[in-house]
Amino acid sequence: MLYELIAIVRPGNLAEVKEIARTAGSLVLQSGGTIRGITNWGVSSLPKRTRKHQALYHEGHYFVMRYDASSKTQDDVRKTLGLDPRMIKFSSVKLGSGTLESLSKIGGQIPWQSRETS
Repeated sequence: MLYELIAIVRPGNLAEVKEIARTAGSLVLQSGGTIRGITNWGVSSLPKRTRKHQALYHEGHYFVMRYDASSKTQDDVRKTLGLDPRMIKFSSVKLGSGTLESLSKIGGQIPWQSRETS
């Protein structure tokens, strides 16, 4: 099945973001899954202030990963990210479970919509 993971890591250290993405990617690859793409969206404001692990955050470092894996692997990725104190929030969405032909049309490119500045 095809999944898209959107993760928000505490800002300030790009090495932490890379390590978390590498950990999630390793779980997928070790279970026989495929990573279609990882996109770094950089630091951006959170929709609302969030308290996590006794700290208050107004912004976070976003990254997105698309991957093909089993539902058990997806659960393992969610459990691992949920236990990491560097994570602020994450969400995993199933993009499809249809035929291989229909899923092959979904690419690994994950565009970021540019925001207008006022």
